[in-house]
Amino acid sequence: MNDLPEYNPTRLAIFISGTGSNMEALLEACEEDDYPAKPVLVLANKASAGGLEKAKARGIQTVVVDHKVFGGDREAFEHAIQAELEKHDVEFIALAGFMRVLTPWFIGKWEGKMINIHPSLLPSFPGLHTHQRAIAAKCRLHGCSVHYVTAGVDEGPIIGQAAVPIFPDDTPDTLAARVLVAEHKLYPACLEAAVSDDQNSSYVQMSDDPDAPFIISAP
Repeated sequence: MNDLPEYNPTRLAIFISGTGSNMEALLEACEEDDYPAKPVLVLANKASAGGLEKAKARGIQTVVVDHKVFGGDREAFEHAIQAELEKHDVEFIALAGFMRVLTPWFIGKWEGKMINIHPSLLPSFPGLHTHQRAIAAKCRLHGCSVHYVTAGVDEGPIIGQAAVPIFPDDTPDTLAARVLVAEHKLYPACLEAAVSDDQNSSYVQMSDDPDAPFIISAP
């Protein structure tokens, strides 16, 4: 007789708008034994999102809900998204380069069950053009943050952060590439913490080597 507890991973939807590199990092993590999330849907707001074909190649269900069809009616767009989530019994959402600002209605429905990755060390540099702004501000460190989605853009509680150095000859493109390596390590770790309700760990990488392992510490 097997007395081991039944393994029921959280049913995950990943939202994308583009190539989906962070989506791929999450999908790879979800293939590991005992990872606590199972991807059941990849949703994009445009059919040209390159990540859709990558998800299909892994056998993940995909759907496009084109925001342009709804004109300026953001809630109608989100009601269509919600219908797809309910169809697939989604329990948790990871935004991975989803370039739409969500309304309070949708955020309220998924409060505490939706996370995002942002390319800066929040609360510094919310919004766009973070790499350019970090260089212009003469920062010595830059990085990425995973946070819960709230009504304020990039203002939700932070789950974890990864830091990388800014070098004197960096451009926004070279810095973005360095941060992206950290993003691909950080997001799976933070998703695992979030769906496991592990609120007592922080994930921080501060190293000249962006491939260095994470330092995990309790606050």
